[in-house]
Parts: sequence; C-alpha cells; structure tokens
Amino acid sequence: MSNRQVTTTQTEFVILVASLISLVALSIDAMLPALPQIGQSLGNESENDRQLIVSFLFFGLACAQLLFGPLSDSYGRRPAIFAGLGIFLIGCLISAFATSFSMMLVGRFLQGFGVAGPRIVTVAIVRDRFEGRAMAQIMSLVMMVFIIVPALAPGVGQLVLFVADWRMIFVLLIALAMISLVWFHYRQPETLPLEKRRPFAFSTIAAAFLETIRNRISCGYTIAGGFIFGAFLGYLNSVQQIYQDAYDTGEMFSVYFGALALSLGLASWANSTLVMKHGMRKLSLIALTVMVGLSFAFLPVTLSYGGLPPLWMTVIWQMTSFFFIGMLFANFNALAMEPMGHIAGSASAVIGSLMTFMSLVFGGMVGQAFDGTILPLNLGFALLGLASLGVMVWIERTRTD
Repeated sequence: MSNRQVTTTQTEFVILVASLISLVALSIDAMLPALPQIGQSLGNESENDRQLIVSFLFFGLACAQLLFGPLSDSYGRRPAIFAGLGIFLIGCLISAFATSFSMMLVGRFLQGFGVAGPRIVTVAIVRDRFEGRAMAQIMSLVMMVFIIVPALAPGVGQLVLFVADWRMIFVLLIALAMISLVWFHYRQPETLPLEKRRPFAFSTIAAAFLETIRNRISCGYTIAGGFIFGAFLGYLNSVQQIYQDAYDTGEMFSVYFGALALSLGLASWANSTLVMKHGMRKLSLIALTVMVGLSFAFLPVTLSYGGLPPLWMTVIWQMTSFFFIGMLFANFNALAMEPMGHIAGSASAVIGSLMTFMSLVFGGMVGQAFDGTILPLNLGFALLGLASLGVMVWIERTRTD
C-alpha cells in the first residue's frame, strides 16, 4: 500500500468491518438450502452426513481462532486479514469445483480456517482505532449489520438456486470476498505500528490455554458456553432437514430461518439494554433457567405428536428459546473473559476455540441423532441447557470474590 494517508469515514469503516465479519454467517447460512443438492451431486445420499458441510467449517474456525490473533499482533492486522481471505478463497474454489464429498469437506475446512482471520482481526482493528464508548458504539453498529446477515443468507442461497446450481453459491462467496479484499486493501491502512508488535510464539498460546483452564471461573463459563453453543450448532446442523424435509416447507425454509435468526438479533439488543441494569450473572441465570424450562416443558408436547408437533408450535418454541440463547452467547463469553483481562487477546482466542470445539462434539451428536422428528433437537436443548445451568450454579456457589 502506498504511503499516502487514507482515512475512512465512520460509516464506511462500519460497513467494511461488518462485511468482513459477515462472511462467516454467509458461508454457513447461504449453504443450508443447497445441502440436499450438494449431497446428491457429490454422491452422498445420507441426509445426516450432509450436516458435515456445516460442521467442517466450524472445525476450521475452531482451529484457526488460536492463531490469527497472535499472528496479527506480530505481523500486523493487514497481513493477517489478507492471509485469512486468501485461505478462504482457496477453500471456496475447492468447494466450487468439488467432484467428491470429501473434497467438499476439505474446502469447507479451509473456508472456516480462513474466515477466522477477518472474524477475529477486525475486532482488533476496531480496538486499535477506537477506545471506550466510541469503541462500544462502533461494535454495536457492526453487530446490527451482522445480525441482519444470518436472517437474509438462506434467502440469498435460495435465490441463487432459482437461477443456477449450488456451485454458484461458492462463486458468489468468492465475489463478495474479493470485493471485501480490494476494499480493505485500498481503504483501510495498518492500525498496529511496528513498535507495538510482539514476537509470535506458540508458548504464549500454550500459557494462555493453561491459565484459562486452571481458572475456575474462566474455565467454568467456557464449558457452560460450549454446552449452549453445542445446542445451537445441533440446530444449525439439522435445521434444513427439520424445515424442508420433516415439515416440507420447501422454498419457505429461508423465511422461517430468517425469523428465527431475527429472534437472536432481538436478544442481542435486549441484552445490551438489560445487562446494565441487572448484570451479566443474574441475566444469564434467568435466561438459562427459562430456556431449560421451556425445552423440558415442550418435551411432552413433542412426544404427544410423535416427535413432530405442528409447525407453528415448533416455531414458537424455537423463537422463544433462541431469544434467551442469544442473551447467553455474549454474556458467557464476557464472564469467561472477566478474570483474564491481563491476557485478553490470547485468552479470547483460547476461550473461543474451546467453546467451538465443545460445540462440534455436542452439536454433532444432536445433529446426527436426527430421525425425521424434532425430538433429538428438543432433547439436546433440554439436556445441554441443563448441563450448562449446572455448571453455572456450581461456579456461582463456589465464588470467593
């Protein structure tokens, strides 16, 4: 990049950061309507195996979260973003030209690994440029844009399928990533000066990992968050099968998915308002208790309908549950980070990675248990929520501070 000074307006900066972060949601949710076609085209007829197209992206994301933060601290924000987007583009190309299901999964892993770069480093760029209330305001605006994307992404994927086959969804992702890459290259200068950079060392990551798992509060809330994220990933893994196959919603699937995604967005807004009045712990305990209670209360309803209640009942249960889950996502991460302020960057990477790895295990179990009904998902929400509640109660009862 040339030495000329480039200054982005606040509006342009927010849209640029949101576009980079939103590649994660687009890469996941735009694929959902295409899962049956991808499986059939690549010779995999197992409906549950198609869930791996979602899971492998999270697998790559979990692995890369540990690396991109420290790498950006050592080599600068721009090189880390460029490297991540480059890996993401390679993954998209592999998936777009995949001739086998295993080749598709390799591409999806690389997409997840690469997209972790912009997902993590953009937050560091915001932290570099802004402080205090200004930083909070920017992140709030970014998250407002970010919330809209999951609601629209399946509709985008469905629109592509109206005019082309599933491979064009990856072509669209390549185009969007290239636009973001060029935009970032020309409009966002480096925000980490050379004098503030630190040598990269795996020992730093290892030390942060050990300190996180040895701290009862940090480790406890990481585990509690992993259970909840696992329930949500179980939903993401099986949502296409539930709505398009079990409920036969067809092209309306993207509408139902969007409504459920907006419930999560509404929760984020409500949490930002309520948390200042009630505090993270009290709000999280209430949200988790209600979510668990709803899931157990809905079990007899699910069983009475042979595992498949009327669609409107399922939508109401999920929208209500997602509202409270949405509150837990931000709060559990913040609670896990609370004792780790002195190593915030490294600890954030470790906590995010551990939560994602946990969610892969439990979300995979929930998704693979899909049997044409919502019973496995209902049980997953109830039992994983109860496990999370148990961990939270234990943490708070044994607090000494």
